[in-house]
This record gives sequence, structure tokens and C-alpha cells, in this order.
Amino acid sequence: MMGEQKVEFDYFRAEQSEQFSFFRIPKALFTEKEFESLSTDAKLLYGVLLDRLSLSRKNGWVDASGYVYIIYTVSELQELFQASHPTVIKWMRELDSVHGIGLIERYKQGYNRPAIIYVKNFVKRTRVESADDSQSGMKDFLVPGCKNLSFRNAKIFQ
Repeated sequence: MMGEQKVEFDYFRAEQSEQFSFFRIPKALFTEKEFESLSTDAKLLYGVLLDRLSLSRKNGWVDASGYVYIIYTVSELQELFQASHPTVIKWMRELDSVHGIGLIERYKQGYNRPAIIYVKNFVKRTRVESADDSQSGMKDFLVPGCKNLSFRNAKIFQ
């Protein structure tokens, strides 16, 4: 294309190979049949959410049962992925426990506060039949063991 400049990248030297941070995407998401229905973008999002767990642990965002939760707003994810609101919501729904595969659970806090997200362990699996047909993909009740969090129900999630 006219006017575009080509960028040349240098090679890594041995001493430089560990100087960057990376998002880690579990290989199982690409190799195991159970995850084949997930889009590549949803798999990448899961890796980003997994990465946020370490920050949450450092911040002490752990519920009374010892489960780490994260807060990652849709707008933050839109900016990170350079994607639209509906696109990020679509990826979240692929991962959530109501509409998707169940790798995350989102809980409303209400009052324009961001949702609490529990990122579930892709290794530990149990088969469960779900009867919840909620439209938002988010739970609007208190998580057992999360009594130290002040959850509030929101009426609308967009």
C-alpha cells in the first residue's frame, strides 16, 4: 500500500529472551475436544483473565471461601482488545457459566460497580446440568462463602 512504511524487527539475543511479560494461554484450550467450540478470541480472553488472577491475589481479592476473584470491566477489555462492547460481551458469554462453557462466573454488584468475575480452573471439571436460562450471563445472587463482599443486585446489565 502506498505511504505505508515497513518495520523491521530485530532478533532476540539470549540475554533478552526473558525480559518481557506474556499472557499465557492454556494449551488444553486448543488441544482438548471439550474446548473446541470456543472461539480463538474467547480462549485469548480466558488467558487475559487468568493473568489478572495474580494481581487480584496480590490485592487480597479473596472471598471467605478462599476463592480469588477479579474485576475487569468490559470497557477495559474493549480497550485492551480494540474490540466493540458487543464483541467483548459475546466472548464473555462464550466463557460464562450461564450461556457458555462455564470457565468464568460473573456476579453483579449493582450501582454502576463492575461485576465480580471468578475465573474457574480449566483442569478441574465436573459435569452439571444447568436449568438457569438468565439473559445476562451473570448471577445476581450472593456467592456462597462471599459474605465479606458487598454484592448488590443490578436490574440491568448492558
